[in-house]
Amino acid sequence: MIDFKATEPINLIINGVGGQGNVLASQILGRAGVNRGLKVTIGETFGLSQRGGPVSSHVRFSREKNYGPIIPPNMAHVIVGLEPLETLRILEEFGNEDTVFIVNNRPIYPLNVIAGDVEYPDPPWLREVISTSGGDLYWVDATSRAVDLGGPIMLNMIMLGALCCLEGFPISVEDIKGVLSDIFPEGKLKPNYQALEVGRGLIAGGQD
Repeated sequence: MIDFKATEPINLIINGVGGQGNVLASQILGRAGVNRGLKVTIGETFGLSQRGGPVSSHVRFSREKNYGPIIPPNMAHVIVGLEPLETLRILEEFGNEDTVFIVNNRPIYPLNVIAGDVEYPDPPWLREVISTSGGDLYWVDATSRAVDLGGPIMLNMIMLGALCCLEGFPISVEDIKGVLSDIFPEGKLKPNYQALEVGRGLIAGGQD
């Protein structure tokens, strides 16, 4: 278990594919950190196609000084994976034996898989590799819960809710709700609040 209170800076990656909302999630998370008095830097990396291509958001929280926006190799404390294969892709470069993983278990198949050129790895195999490559793994069925709330667009809020419930993490679900109330119209607040609470429940269920 990572001692977030003693960690400086806290290095977080939210990764997935274009269209899953991880860039918005990183911006909301960063704003919540600033509201808590933390120094925050955010860096985004994109694949060849913004929608459907790999997207990673690096978020670094610190109390002492501003750090560069891109996390150094093998220095991620938490990786939030919105898509399991994309989580595996960045594991070798940024993960380490203590990295905490929160991974949505629902695949999004790349075009070469859809075209039949290659096969998508077996999800249980992906889970096993990730679980043996770092610290705690929370393997969550977040996409189906998002659909229950109205659609896959709610996935990023569910994953933020899960992240903020890690023991000692400096941003709370209530902090995220405060940011949402500033940027979303009233009509969109209730489903997003519900998504955060769903994420809270997923973490409460424990890890592998």
